[in-house]
Amino acid sequence: MRRRHLLVAAGALLAAPAARAQTSRFDHAHGAWEVLLARHVKLAPDQRSSRVDYAGLAADRAALAAYLAALSAVGAAQYAGWAPHEQYAFLANAYNAYTVEKILTRWPKLGSIRDFGKVIGNPWKDRFFTLLGKSQHLDGVEHETMRAPGVFNDPRVHVAVNCASVGCPLLDRRALAGTSAGALDAQLTDLMQRFLADRTRNRFNPQTRTLELSRIFDWYADDFRLGGKSFLGHAGYASVTEVGRRHADLLADAEADRALLRGGEVKLAFLEYDWALNDARR
Repeated sequence: MRRRHLLVAAGALLAAPAARAQTSRFDHAHGAWEVLLARHVKLAPDQRSSRVDYAGLAADRAALAAYLAALSAVGAAQYAGWAPHEQYAFLANAYNAYTVEKILTRWPKLGSIRDFGKVIGNPWKDRFFTLLGKSQHLDGVEHETMRAPGVFNDPRVHVAVNCASVGCPLLDRRALAGTSAGALDAQLTDLMQRFLADRTRNRFNPQTRTLELSRIFDWYADDFRLGGKSFLGHAGYASVTEVGRRHADLLADAEADRALLRGGEVKLAFLEYDWALNDARR
């Protein structure tokens, strides 16, 4: 009988690390976040822009809090052991989810994320959450990590993260896929194409022969001059004008206009950015 008890105890000790590993596994599909997105993000008929049902998310605050807690539970060592596509999806989804959480702290008494202020309550510089074991802010996720030189080197970061504004590329009804590099690459390509095809944000003006792009391409021009390959093997841009050459079919309707874009025979201008909250009530 004593021998049997010893064997059971030994088995329990051997099983403990496996049990801990099981509980520490992270859902790289970000299923809990995707459920919230599918429920509360409303796509435009052309699926090139979206609005967010913040009222619905406020009612679902407990589910959002549970997802944020799962993000915060990931330590730096665990993150370091992940593949780059898993890390990237983790950071992008965290940025978007924590941005929503920031909005909900003041919603419905704000019309723009900028209403938080530049000094007190700054939505991008306030350290209002914990990520990878340290107090973190949104700029730390995007600018200090995702855009850091030599880390990911992918200009599509600007369609991966969402600043809760009408001028921003759409927040999709799907979470960013951390399940495979191919899935993430396809998703980022799709988001970039939908953004460029949205004529309220990017377009070719045939009357003035001007490529009119979102102000994002002006603010972050250096990201679109990196060239080379991103961490996913995606070809970068050598210049902002190359965005027009490569995506002429999305930016213009007439073949003659597309030919002008492909030849780079156009002027370049940047559209005003709409900082109004991307609220479904608008």
